[in-house]
Amino acid sequence: MQNKGLIRLFAVILSVVCIYQLSFTWFAKNVENDAVIYSESKADATDTEALRVMEREYLDSVANEPVVNLGFTEFTYNEVKEKEINLGLDLKGGINAILEVSVRDILFGLSNESKNPVFNEALINATKAQKDSDKDYLQLFYEAFDAASNGSVKLSDPSIFGNKSLKDKINFKMTDDEVKPILQEEVKGSINTAFEVLRSRIDRFGVTQPNIQRIGESGRILIELPGAKDIDRVRKLLQSTAELQFWEVYTNQDLVQFFLSANTKLAEILKVEEVTVEKDSVLSKDDEIDDLLGEVKDSVDFESTNPLFSKLFVRFPQTQNDISSIIATASVKDTAVINEYLAMKEVRALLPSELKYAKFAWDAKSNNDFINFYALKSNRNDVAPIQGDVISDASQVFDQLGANPEVSMTMNSKGTKEWAKMTTANVGKFVAVVLDDYVYSAPRVNDAITTGRTSITGQFTIDEAQDLANALKSGKLPAAARIIQSDVVGPSLGQEAIDSGTFSFIIALVIVLLWMIFYYGKAGIFSDIALALNILFIFGVLTSFGAVLTLPGIAGIVLTIGMSVDANVLIYERIKEELNKGKGLKESVNDGFEGALSSILDANITTLLTGIILYVFGTGPVKGFATTLMIGIVTSLFSAIFITRLLIEWYINNNRQLTFNTNITKNWFKDINIDFLKKRKMSYTISGIILIIGLGSLFTNGLNYGVDFKGGRTYTVRFVENVNPPEIANTLKDAFGSSPEVKTFGSANQLKITTKYKIDDYGVAVEDEIQHLLFDGLKSFMPQDISFEQFKPGDKELSVGIMEFYMVGPTIADDIKQAALWAIVGSLIVVFIYILIRFRKWQYSLGAVAAVFHDVLIVLSIFSLFYKILPFDMEIGQSFIAAILTVVGYSLNDTVVIFDRIREFSNKHPMWKYSKTVNTALSSTLGRTVNTSLTTLIVLLAIFLFGGDSIKGFMFALIIGVIVGTYSSLFIASPIMYDTTEKLDKKKKN
Repeated sequence: MQNKGLIRLFAVILSVVCIYQLSFTWFAKNVENDAVIYSESKADATDTEALRVMEREYLDSVANEPVVNLGFTEFTYNEVKEKEINLGLDLKGGINAILEVSVRDILFGLSNESKNPVFNEALINATKAQKDSDKDYLQLFYEAFDAASNGSVKLSDPSIFGNKSLKDKINFKMTDDEVKPILQEEVKGSINTAFEVLRSRIDRFGVTQPNIQRIGESGRILIELPGAKDIDRVRKLLQSTAELQFWEVYTNQDLVQFFLSANTKLAEILKVEEVTVEKDSVLSKDDEIDDLLGEVKDSVDFESTNPLFSKLFVRFPQTQNDISSIIATASVKDTAVINEYLAMKEVRALLPSELKYAKFAWDAKSNNDFINFYALKSNRNDVAPIQGDVISDASQVFDQLGANPEVSMTMNSKGTKEWAKMTTANVGKFVAVVLDDYVYSAPRVNDAITTGRTSITGQFTIDEAQDLANALKSGKLPAAARIIQSDVVGPSLGQEAIDSGTFSFIIALVIVLLWMIFYYGKAGIFSDIALALNILFIFGVLTSFGAVLTLPGIAGIVLTIGMSVDANVLIYERIKEELNKGKGLKESVNDGFEGALSSILDANITTLLTGIILYVFGTGPVKGFATTLMIGIVTSLFSAIFITRLLIEWYINNNRQLTFNTNITKNWFKDINIDFLKKRKMSYTISGIILIIGLGSLFTNGLNYGVDFKGGRTYTVRFVENVNPPEIANTLKDAFGSSPEVKTFGSANQLKITTKYKIDDYGVAVEDEIQHLLFDGLKSFMPQDISFEQFKPGDKELSVGIMEFYMVGPTIADDIKQAALWAIVGSLIVVFIYILIRFRKWQYSLGAVAAVFHDVLIVLSIFSLFYKILPFDMEIGQSFIAAILTVVGYSLNDTVVIFDRIREFSNKHPMWKYSKTVNTALSSTLGRTVNTSLTTLIVLLAIFLFGGDSIKGFMFALIIGVIVGTYSSLFIASPIMYDTTEKLDKKKKN
């Protein structure tokens, strides 16, 4: 081997750099351990909230202080934290979300909220079409507009985009084709603005190592916040448009008669029989109100007779001076029904003329699951008298007593004048501060405010006040940003994943290291050293590039370890062949490395290609798996080809003998001569039977599609005791309208609950409603003292409740399915072309691709046949696609090694009968095939048995894939290649 000195230098430099990069993770952990010790010395060990506050206080105090001194430079805690290994959501807890900026809302805003019927019809139709189309919304809108207008209305119409706001860019003379590029740029600019606003908010949020990136030109934005614990706070921060408004409000006295009439009207609408109430005398109006709220002697229950008052607890004035901006209170879970009731045309018609534009709104915060209700003095155009664009600055401060957090705002000159005018007109009355249609504060105005400085109060926590100030300061989103896919993992589940992942990693590594020594003796020790360096390189490179380490990523590393053994096995088996020919040790080592190089490169390049496809089409954990797989392949090649060779040559250059086996294994797979081709008809028959059964199951039983592919919300819920899934499903049936899918996930006290309830609806209110329904339905199975706050996902130490929440909207589910299909098809096409180029015969490509199809269909068939039987999750989602593509890579790896030997024997022995060439190649590589497959299989089994519940299905697919891939490389790929080659040769001879 030439340039040994350069390779040694590179290996040393790479090792030092990797150790340096990984050291920051160790330093950060030390500082955080000091924070734990500090918190325990300052707070009661049983007060988890106080402990966390003390930990945060300590870390904040050293955030910008040197905590590491390397002699030549110093690093603060913040700098160390930035450089530590980046743990993914599933290992650290937090939230991963894809937000979609609503192009519909952008267009609606650009049109100045046009009432043009053609325009609005086009928006409605484009929104409907988006659910079943892969086109972007703007293109769908153009198509819908063309169909609705039929040439009668142009986009440049003054009632649409030819308005005052766009007068400098669009005039009524322009054609639709001239307007479309302008709209494209406006939409693109709005999405850019949304991205910058969200990035500004996240930067101020204080999460370590956040990730925010745009997904192409789709209007979708990926946001990853590992370690984020206050999930509600994050959701509100991300989805808030920050549309601040100031409204005058109606009081509880203004709406008494309306609510009485609305309750009666709703009873009629809902076809409830009138109630016969026994009264001793004619009731006055006040008595009538008291009677409704007091004892009711009905023959029908109160809820069915009073559909509104049974859910909305109206604050009827008790005295003339009983006046409040809060007109009612309701349970959070009932807000959607109340909104529906009050939006009915028949109910709205009951509002007196002076109140006909009343706009109802809920408080921004609930109190013990109850929330206040307000009525705003809106107008025909629903435009607030003062908008948020008059705010020039905002910050979190404390009230005059220094006790309660609030938000201080400064207005510009225009806002100062308008605010002075509004507060002067409402002295003794109420004014509401509304953000994104939620009331943050509705205080009584005691005096006119003329300075332009005012405060928003509302029983905020410090975090809530900071978030509100940040939202106002960062700017307003140009359109609503809806979470269309999210994954929320609690910190305790993340820690469990780290523990199980680390344990499975150690078990797998120990097995591989011991196996190499057992099988290859001293030579196995050298491969183990190279393997240990390979692991260092993988983690070092991951840290250097800021790549995210996920649980599937750990699986990818462990799988890489199993597959990286393949390179050493190929080399050692070739060296043994050269030694058996009577060559000397040095010559055998040299020829063995050179002879194995072609097979090693071909096998690893095909796997690398599948990794690239995975990275391009995958998201989240799938991308993490692909990243570690690709890095592992490159570092494995360097370790096996160069590090192992340096160690072996260093050893034998000192005139020491080296064997590549042990007394037990020296005769294994020696002098094997099996006629594989003679058994091909049997193998075709066996595979055919399995495939027929599998295809039958696929068409009848189907597959267990996860929310990735069908949309929905999945909650991983943990209970104290073991629970019965059918019983839980039946309990939740009434809450969700239909039985959700409920199945055991891991241990018997943990369930995965999937529902499509309100899957087309987005927003914080919808998520809260669904989680409340889930909590109410499961409360009887939970500890008696558990609250809703403890039940929902977030920063909690309890080991019960929602441990993980995953949501995928129906639109993005279709996109994920399409991306998965392209990933599989793309990988097959790329591999077919690569093998065709390398082997220059299409028969090799056909044999390899046919074997891959065979392997994929069998894995799918097994998942179809057994997903209702086996006691672990076998959903078909993004992780399963990653497993399928890994199976493709592994199967090709095995097949290419055999094909490479067939090609070698064809060149060396052109006079041999082709069947002898193929059989000899299969026999000579059998030792390598079994050794590599067995090692990889043992590694996968270790992860399957000791890894986390979330990757059991993923690992099961890989295990089946390795077994089937090994079989297909021997009995499918090579026989098909042989049969097609022989038939072509016969045609040529004829």
